Amino acid sequence: MRYQISGKQIDIGEALQTHVKAELGEVVEKYAQRPTDAMVVFSRSAHENVCEATIHLSTGLTATAKGHAPEIYAAFEACRERLDKQLRRYKRRLRDHHNRRTAPVEFDGGSSYILAPTEEPEDSEATPLQPIVIAEMETKIPSITVGEAVMQLELGSQKMLVFRNEGHGGVNVVYRRDDGNIGWIDPRNSK
Repeated sequence: MRYQISGKQIDIGEALQTHVKAELGEVVEKYAQRPTDAMVVFSRSAHENVCEATIHLSTGLTATAKGHAPEIYAAFEACRERLDKQLRRYKRRLRDHHNRRTAPVEFDGGSSYILAPTEEPEDSEATPLQPIVIAEMETKIPSITVGEAVMQLELGSQKMLVFRNEGHGGVNVVYRRDDGNIGWIDPRNSK
């Protein structure tokens, strides 16, 4: 498993990096046998230390957690406990997906744009609204099943996930509704 351990405007020592690798390796090995990489970022927020961890699994799932504490080791332990809880909660589902999937999840590239309107002139009826692109980034779109997408949405605490449906190859979206349920958009079924 590849580790990327860094600090935002703080120095992290070799002892902390060794501790993080040992503890995360133990947690991940207990619940998921095929992790690919882990990213851990330490930072400060006022008087607290913050630890944010993201673990990518070969099944396409991404588990994320965040921990806060006055001490940096305690912040990591809080983050590690949250990751442990997430992976333990989905252990059976992860094991089922692990057995069915023989190859790692494939990712397609996709562009993401943030659009903002230009300032409206005084005669707003004469000129139509024309947005401009103010930010652009690339993102990876996983090729997974709907069940894996829902699990990814729950593990990552995200509001929305765009994915390529393995069943038919089309682009789908799962999202968290305001009532707490999960919504699924499959443009292929809207015909």
